[in-house]
Amino acid sequence: MITLHGYWRSSAAYRVRIALNMLQLEHQHQSVHLVKDGGQQHQRQYSELNASHLVPTLVDGDVVLGQSMAIIEYLDESYGDHLLLPKDAMARAHVRSVAQDISCDVHPVNNLRVMQHLSAIRDFSAGDKSAWMCHWMDVGFKALEIKLADSAGDFCFEDKPSLADICLIPQLYNAHRFGLSLAPFPIISRIERNCLALEAFKLAIPENQADAS
Repeated sequence: MITLHGYWRSSAAYRVRIALNMLQLEHQHQSVHLVKDGGQQHQRQYSELNASHLVPTLVDGDVVLGQSMAIIEYLDESYGDHLLLPKDAMARAHVRSVAQDISCDVHPVNNLRVMQHLSAIRDFSAGDKSAWMCHWMDVGFKALEIKLADSAGDFCFEDKPSLADICLIPQLYNAHRFGLSLAPFPIISRIERNCLALEAFKLAIPENQADAS
C-alpha cells in the first residue's frame, strides 16, 4: 500500500494527491501537522523518514521519497505510463518548464517556513504576509499567462491535464486563500475551472482531506 505523509494545506502534498487520484492508485494518508506540537515534521519519527523536515514523503514498499516533483514523476513512470508527462522529449520539457515556473519560482517563497522565518526576524503582520504571498504569485502568474497563450487548450497543454496543471491548481488555491484576484488571468482561470470539474482534482482539495481543520 502506498502511503503519503502530508498535510492537508500543503501545496506540495496537494500536488501528489492529485497525481495519485489521476493515476487511480490506491493509497493511504498519514497526517503530518505542520503547526501543531511545534510542527510534527520536526519530530524524530518523521525526521528519520525525511531529514529535510518537509512534506510530502511517499512510502511505496522499500521506496521512500521526498520532494513532490520527484514523487509525481516516480509514480507516473512506475504506474502511469506517462499519463502525466508526454513521451516526446521536447513536449515533456515544455510541461516541466511550466510546472517548475510554479514549483521552483513561485511556491518556495510562499512556503510556510519562509513565512515563519520572516515573522521571527521582523514584525511581520498578517497583512504583510498576504501582501508578500500575493506579490510573488502575481509576478509568477503574469509570466505564466503569457506562456500559456501559446500552449493552452482546456488545460495548460492542449486538452489533457498534465504535471503543469497538477502544480498550478494548488498555487491557485493559495491565491484565493490570500486574496489575489485572478481577473487579470483569463487563461489561468479557464484552466482552473476545467481542472476542478475533474474528480481527481476535486478529491484532492484541501478541505476534503480527513485532517483538514
